Amino acid sequence: MTREIDPKATTRAAAYALWMKAPNPMVTFFKTLDITNLVRVGKKKGLKFNMLLCWCIGKAAASVEEFYLLPVGDKLMQYDSLAVNTIVKNRLRELSSCDNLFSENLDGFNRDYLRYTKELAESCANRDLSDECMVIGTSAIIDTELDGAVGMNSGLFNNPFLIWGRYRKRLFRYTLPVSFQFHHTQMDGAHAGRFLENLQKEINDLRG
Repeated sequence: MTREIDPKATTRAAAYALWMKAPNPMVTFFKTLDITNLVRVGKKKGLKFNMLLCWCIGKAAASVEEFYLLPVGDKLMQYDSLAVNTIVKNRLRELSSCDNLFSENLDGFNRDYLRYTKELAESCANRDLSDECMVIGTSAIIDTELDGAVGMNSGLFNNPFLIWGRYRKRLFRYTLPVSFQFHHTQMDGAHAGRFLENLQKEINDLRG
């Protein structure tokens, strides 16, 4: 369920007053993740790297309550659930957008991820859950390694967003620099930092 809430009745009241009308309310953090365990689990269990990372993102965000709020237009909306978006190359070699409802059940999330990304690749349509869920955007630029990226600040798309390139192998470890962009009304730097720490923990805790 999605509902409009009064910002003054939330912990984001001051941030709403400060940042909703700011010319650039988006903040971007950069962090290099150690994804060694994620790569190993994916290879051992035959699971897609991107799916596993999206699931870890959803799990890391689920424990940070600010992720369930989002400024939309001039309103502050509250959500009961999260989704993680992924970009799919379709049969026309164009890009489609696929929102996947986050579930703590990895097997269930994997089934939905495979089903909907396959359907979108054929249909060339988008799957949009933004009316039902707070959607975390992602973009994987696998053509190259990236040191960092700053997303679009249009004032229209305020959702938190992660971008990464190809992962890197150094001896026996794998690393992945990621950028995380968020709207300052939604969360402060401390919340974003906790999310990124949660993300590293979820990657480390994946079981093979």
